[in-house]
Amino acid sequence: MGPASKVTEVVIEPGALGSLLSCLVSRGYCPVGPTLRDGSIVYDTLSRLEDLPAGWTDEQSAGEYRLRRGDNGALFGFTVGPQSWKKFLHPPEIRLYQIERAVESHDKSVRILPDSNVPLPYAFIGVRACELAAIRIHDRVLLQDKFIDPVYQARRQSAFLVAVNCTRSGATCFCASLGTGPGVRRNFDLLLTEIFDNGRHLFVAQSGSQKGAEILAELPQEPATPEISRRAAESVERAAEQSRKVDSTGLKELLTESFYHPRWDQVAERCLACANCTLVCPTCFCTIVEDSTSLTGDHAERWRRWDSCFSQTFSYIHGGSVRKSVKSRYRQWLTHKFSSWIDQFGSPGCVGCGRCITWCPARIDITEEVRAIQSQKMPGATFVEDEDGNA
Repeated sequence: MGPASKVTEVVIEPGALGSLLSCLVSRGYCPVGPTLRDGSIVYDTLSRLEDLPAGWTDEQSAGEYRLRRGDNGALFGFTVGPQSWKKFLHPPEIRLYQIERAVESHDKSVRILPDSNVPLPYAFIGVRACELAAIRIHDRVLLQDKFIDPVYQARRQSAFLVAVNCTRSGATCFCASLGTGPGVRRNFDLLLTEIFDNGRHLFVAQSGSQKGAEILAELPQEPATPEISRRAAESVERAAEQSRKVDSTGLKELLTESFYHPRWDQVAERCLACANCTLVCPTCFCTIVEDSTSLTGDHAERWRRWDSCFSQTFSYIHGGSVRKSVKSRYRQWLTHKFSSWIDQFGSPGCVGCGRCITWCPARIDITEEVRAIQSQKMPGATFVEDEDGNA
């Protein structure tokens, strides 16, 4: 998928999104998008237009998340919640296969029963620019590296992406400084910008693929006037005014040289190693494979589940864990995001969505930690062992 060769914007009414859901279902897609549940906005199956969180907005800061009623009926008047599309493309747990042994005592054969793990094709509704950037990162890691993840491949190649431009930023967003938002530029099938024009609630829409153009043509629409297109563009530009920022100039090299920076000790005093940041992160992809066997010994299963570098067992090798302290685990996570990830995959592993800030119970702010290291650069490293025995 990519941007259309010639951008043609049209205007659709909010009710047309109900028709959009119907069009997607008729083509065999399972629509998934934001909905209100348990005091937060989560991604789940959408059956009708009313499932969208109309009129709700969010307030976020370090360690805080609250929903409140907005002053209009916007369908996408919030930023991002605790879940990302990773939940569907790279699921938290999945059974890879089962093994069964023949019941008859004389039969020593076993059967391997693979799981297809292929649901209905997903249609993601309301994908933000930072989330599209995260999906591109997963494409690079899970599809374009030496080994291809078949679970991700099967789900990703059939997905239909309805992107939404951000017209407001949350207090923990910092995508603008990383160039990953708030405006969507590529990798979408349909793109929507929600605006209010002279009291009229509408969406400026454009297609980004042939599939998107075909579906957009079926929706009730009218041409977008230059004035409406201008207002939509200005609303996205205003969302780029964000208080949090990460200056990535020279950051990769600086983090490599800051192995013994005192800031790691300071953040370790607060970090709970709860792994919330990796669970809500849209780009973290680490997993563990676990086997289980029935008590009778005639049935076994292999499962793949999300794992986190904040777990002490994550770095376990024969003889013990490589990263025993919270300090070493936080250092590994942040350094990987902005330094070694670039060595591996050619880009940072952070998209500036701010989820790790909002959902950290200790209110640790990754942008603050980066600034602290940048403001107190260390002299040349002296290679001695730290408390983990790392040189």
